[in-house]
Amino acid sequence: MRAVWLKEFGGPEVLVPGDAPDPVPGPGQVLIDVAYANITFVETQFRSGGPAPFTPEPPMIPGNGVGGVVVAAGEGVGPELVGRRVVTSTGGSGGYAERAAVDAAGLFAVPDGLALDDAVAILADGRTATMMIRATAPRPGERVLVEAAAGGVGSLLVQLAAAAGATVVAAAGGPRKTGVARDLGADEVVDYTVPGWTDGIAPVDVVLDGVGGDIARAAFELLGPGGRMVSFGLASGEWAGIGEEAAAARGVTLVQARFTPPLMRECTESALAEAAAGRLRPLIGQRFPLDRAADAHAAIESRASVGKTLLEVR
Repeated sequence: MRAVWLKEFGGPEVLVPGDAPDPVPGPGQVLIDVAYANITFVETQFRSGGPAPFTPEPPMIPGNGVGGVVVAAGEGVGPELVGRRVVTSTGGSGGYAERAAVDAAGLFAVPDGLALDDAVAILADGRTATMMIRATAPRPGERVLVEAAAGGVGSLLVQLAAAAGATVVAAAGGPRKTGVARDLGADEVVDYTVPGWTDGIAPVDVVLDGVGGDIARAAFELLGPGGRMVSFGLASGEWAGIGEEAAAARGVTLVQARFTPPLMRECTESALAEAAAGRLRPLIGQRFPLDRAADAHAAIESRASVGKTLLEVR
């Protein structure tokens, strides 16, 4: 099969297309003919040798999220799964390939009426967005600031916060991205690449921080008593670094989302169902063929990409 190899850590150029043995599903596994592979910012960090939740070492095939059709079942797996459209995580490796062997217990059936590429785009980002909204529980009429509002997670957070009845303040980098956020339903947009970007923003009740660093610290200053802030990403390269004492002094709660396996599964299923019902629209901003995985990583790291980036495998 065709695959993309990571043979050493480094820049996008270390992702090299090549051949690989067809995987064989073991006990409790299925084999998927992969149609789309999901790319996340975390995967670009892993490729570069930075901090990431994955442990495999090169040489290896990267990729943590795929969607396709089950074509074979291993020992102990019912044959009724064969032919099903599914999305799933791989555990951090094996996703950038034409086929992937994955644990059957981790599969998510793609709901009828939901396109497979949209389901792959929802897989990781929809789960994260749903968990962050549940953790902060915005109420109707509250003001919610979404950082990186034109990104994969941010674009979904804008929609989910609006659906909760909140007034959404979308913060993004540059006019193209703020325009995308407004089209997704944001009530207010602000360009955080402009010095003093918070000056004209009224206080907010919730900050959904996917950027960290100076942007997150500036957003924190917009929160008043009763405010909540949750940090789930560090696109800036560092966490917000806001201490509990500073938060307590402002009457702000730093929300710690709990990533338990049952909750993660429930939130993934919820996001897929919302997308199938047309109430949540994933934004797929870039598509690349499998052999151009390096270009896909470069696009994400350039900060020019919007929404989700997918590899089209078939």
